[in-house]
Formats: sequence, C-alpha cells, structure tokens
Amino acid sequence: MRSGRGQALFNAECSHKFHFNCISSNVQHGNKICPICRAVWKQLPFQGPLAASAAHGSARVNPAIWPQMSMLSVNPLDELPVFGNPEPVVFNDDEQILLQPETAVGGEEGDEVPPLLEITTYNEFPATQESVAQEEFAILIHLKAPHVPSWVSTRAPLDLVTVLDVSGSMSGHKLALLKRAMRFVIENLDPSDRLSVVAFSSSAWRLFPLQRMTASGQQQSLQAVNSLAADGGTNIAEGLRKAARVVEDRQARNPVCSIMLLSDGVDSHNLPPRDGSAPDYGPLVPRSILPGSEHHVPIHAFGFGMDHDSRAMHAVAQMSSGTFSFIDMAGSIQDAFAQCIGGLLSVVAQETRLGVECADDGVLLTSIKSGGYASGVDGDGRGGFVDVGRLYADEGRDFLVTVRVPQSRGDIALIRPSCTYRDAVTMEMVRVGGDPVTLLRAANPANAGMSLRVEREWHRVHATEDMAAAQTAAEEYDYARAASILEARRLLLESCASLSSDQQTQALVAELREMQERVLNAELYEGSGRAYLLSGLSSHSWQRATARGDSTELTGLVHSYQTPFMVDMLNRSQALQPEVAEALSRSPTIASSRSSAPTPAPASSGSPWTRRGLRSFRPAKSFTGLSL
Repeated sequence: MRSGRGQALFNAECSHKFHFNCISSNVQHGNKICPICRAVWKQLPFQGPLAASAAHGSARVNPAIWPQMSMLSVNPLDELPVFGNPEPVVFNDDEQILLQPETAVGGEEGDEVPPLLEITTYNEFPATQESVAQEEFAILIHLKAPHVPSWVSTRAPLDLVTVLDVSGSMSGHKLALLKRAMRFVIENLDPSDRLSVVAFSSSAWRLFPLQRMTASGQQQSLQAVNSLAADGGTNIAEGLRKAARVVEDRQARNPVCSIMLLSDGVDSHNLPPRDGSAPDYGPLVPRSILPGSEHHVPIHAFGFGMDHDSRAMHAVAQMSSGTFSFIDMAGSIQDAFAQCIGGLLSVVAQETRLGVECADDGVLLTSIKSGGYASGVDGDGRGGFVDVGRLYADEGRDFLVTVRVPQSRGDIALIRPSCTYRDAVTMEMVRVGGDPVTLLRAANPANAGMSLRVEREWHRVHATEDMAAAQTAAEEYDYARAASILEARRLLLESCASLSSDQQTQALVAELREMQERVLNAELYEGSGRAYLLSGLSSHSWQRATARGDSTELTGLVHSYQTPFMVDMLNRSQALQPEVAEALSRSPTIASSRSSAPTPAPASSGSPWTRRGLRSFRPAKSFTGLSL
C-alpha cells in the first residue's frame, strides 16, 4: 500500500495501482482478478471495520486508519464465503445522478424554453391539371429539431458507456491514440454526465461503474483508461453484454443514454467461420437493449483500421438504431469520437414520431420513404407514421411520401402532418401540428419545374439504394458492376442543371466518386471499400453524420448531416498543440495506402459555438501527470 493525494493506494502484485477503498469494495463483491489486466490475485486487499465505515464518508482517508488496512493472503484453491461470484450480480454501485430542476445541465432561473420542432412541407409541383388523377404525387416532409441559441445553457445530461477493444492487435500506436481520444471525451463531459468504461479482449470487464464527470471523476477515469494494456483475442459480444448490464442495472437514469463501441478486429469467440453465407450478427447485441425493449439504447460503432469486421460493426449499429463510422486513418479516431459526442451532448428530442393523415376523402397515402426508420402505412391508406426517435439540436430529417390524388376541379387538401416527441430536458411530451398540404388545380397550370427540395431528396434516396446495390455486387465479387452502379448515379447527378450549385448534391457527388474508387477491385474493396460504403449507408439511412475518409475534415466536401455542435467539437479536437498535430498528420494510414491523415483545422474564432453556449462545450481542462 502507498498513500497518494490524501488517499490510500493499493499496489497489486501485477503492478497496477488502485484507490484502496475502491478496490477493497470491488473485492468484497467477489472480484479476485485485476480489473485492468485480468491477472488472478493471490494477495487481496482487506478492509477493517473502521476503514469500511470511512469509505462511506469523506473521500479522503485519515492516516490514523491506515493500520486497519492489511493484506489478506489466500490460497487461490480455497473458497471463502466472502468471495462468491467473480463480479457483482447487479451493477448497483453507480454514482448517483446530480438532481437538478428539470434534470438539466446548467439550468438557470430565467432560461427560456427552446422553440418547438418545426414541420415544413414541399409539393413535387405547385399545381397540377384539374380533373386529372395523379397516381403518385410526391410530398417532402422536413422535420427540423429546435435550434439551441448560444445563450441557452441547459441541456439533457448523458449516461455514456464506452466499450473499448484492447485485444493484442490494439497494441502500440493504436492504443495510444485510443487513450488520447478517450481523454478528449472525458474532458468534454460535465459533472451531470456519467461515464462507464468497459474493456474487452478475450473476455470483458467493467473498468469502473457509471460515475459523474466531476474533476475527481474525470481524473480517476483518465487514470483507469491510461492504465489499459493490449492483449488477447476479440470478444465483441461479451463487451456489449457487459455494457448492456451497465445500462440495465442503473438505479437512477440520466435522460440520454448511449453506447460507443470501438474495435479493430473480428469477433473470434461468437461468429462461426464463413462457409460462403453471411454470418448471423444478431447474437452480438443483447436483446435487452434493442429497439422496442425497456432498456433500448443506440450503439454507435467505430471500426478502426483495415482488419476490423465492418459488416459486424455495421450490423450492430443498424440493429440498435446507432451509426457506424469507419476510421481508416490512425490520427482520425479522436475526431470521430468528437463528432459523435457533439451530437450526444445536444439531444433535444426523444421518442419522436411523425404522423401523416390524409385530409380529403379521395386522397390515399401510397408510400413513405423513411430510410432506416421504422414506418408504416395504414391498411386503408388513410394514414401512416415514421418512428424518428432521437434528434440532436438543429438536426433535420427529410421523408418523401407519395399520395394518390383523385380527380378534382378545385384545390384539394392532401395531407395533415403532425409530430410528437419527448423534450429531452423537461421530459414532457410535446405535440406539433403541421399545416395542411394543399395542391392547386388549374385548367392550364403553369409549366413549373419540380421542386428543388423534392428533386434533391429523390436523388438522395435513389443514391442510397444504389450504394446498397453496389455493396451487394461487390460482396458477389462483381467489382466492375459495383463501380458501374455508383458511376451511373454520379453522372446523373452531375447532369442535373437545377442542382449544379446545390452544396448537398455536390457533397453526394464527391461521396459517390470516392466510393467508386474504393470498389474497383478486390484489394481496394477488402481494404477500405466495404467499410467506407457501409459507413455511408449508415449515414444516409439515419440522415446522421458518420466518420469516414475525410468526412471529419471541415475543409472537405463529404461532411453531410453535421450539426453546429458536432462542428464545434471537431474544432476542439483539431485545435491541437502544433507538435501533436504534426505527429498525427504523420501517423500511418491504416486502411488505404492512397490517403493521408487530414490536416487539423484551426478553431473558428468567430463561431458562437466555440466561446459560448451550453456549458458542456466549455474549453477542455488540462490534467497534468498523465501520459495521455
């Protein structure tokens, strides 16, 4: 034992150090193995009655009680009653949430309530000929999450569980970059946010329970992450099972909860060898956290390097309504994490559901293009829905619906959209009604072109379908057909004069070109093409930003769906010390020999997000004495 910073430290035989009160409590729950390296201890910390009572008081340890702490030598073959299961049956040792009015971070008296979610609609054409039926008329419904002004200081606190691969392949440079990225995450969480870290290799273990990111909580979390070592195989399923237990066993819950999963390998314990058919990835994700369950939580998966199983990681994300990001450049891992938590720390709406009701008796709803979101049309065609779920501040969602328009001489009301959601700060359900969508009918309607918003969304929907078709072709080893599918869609977009100056269309064209280059042959596709395609599919399926290639480089073209808070976090991540930025720019490309790490962009001094706004986006603190 040693003393340090007013607390007793336990120096284990495997050389890892722990706060004595913390580790002795862990041992009393049955743990006889090191939480970090999994070594079996022969000498266990034993805490006497006086020390035990002190553990429930001040965090500081009175030197007078140190003699009460002793080493208990045991024979590993002996079974002592106090050492039952290898870990607690229930993870009920989380730090309690910080109770504040409306459970918000930084709420102050006088703060105004953010505006409601907005619903905007766009008709395919402004008018159609009267007395002529339209079998399929398109309407774009645009949902826009509330904008959070810079002077509003409230947001919903977060419970975050990170699941980190520390198998042998993560040794060296990869593990160092992972630790640096985790430091960024830890330093940008608030005291009302809680973090738990699960590490996995051949088995999985919880480094620490959900604890608030106070100054001491951040310090302890950084020390735990910094002590991680890489060794063993890859057991993704066990890591997610452990994370699911952390989520399920919470005695108190922050309004927002999410899991971030990072792996650079293939699950070597749960997926049978491929026999030509695709493996069943279902067992990787516990049913208890899937959509529709009581403890549903999205998993944001990050595939690191050229050897990770992108199909498995993409499947994990899709099953849980999360996103899949592809980190193909070693220096990009922190940016990928930064973009993700920029969204998680700005959730404004949950349980969002779009409803569509036909207005006129003769109008029938025929389809809803909803991407990855669950949707449905009533059997009689008179209504439908889209389950949108969670929305970040300033996020938008576009959904194309088609209706059958009956013969009519006068103007006709087509649909009435509406939306319900749970405010992430107040936890109250909110209903927003949209204006009825009316179609003008005329004997000789003006020859107006298609709405640019509708045309752009049609192309995006079809481009997403083409990405999926190209991925299927590449999986069948038909790389020429995969490249041809992507090229045809790209050329069609480039030929659209009406969209030639549209920024979102230009980004889609650049993305299709990049995908096409990565599916030209087996080497490119296996190295990075599959992961890049799947990450793009994930992004367009959920209409949410993912990291892939240079998508986190703010000067690049491919950065679809980024919100102001994501951009702010990316600015923070990329505003590194010059020597660190230079080192990362020289870091090896781990998925494609033809790319290089992005040059970090300077922080925007003029952005209102970088200096003011939500308290969670404060300047990161510096912790000395750590190698992260």
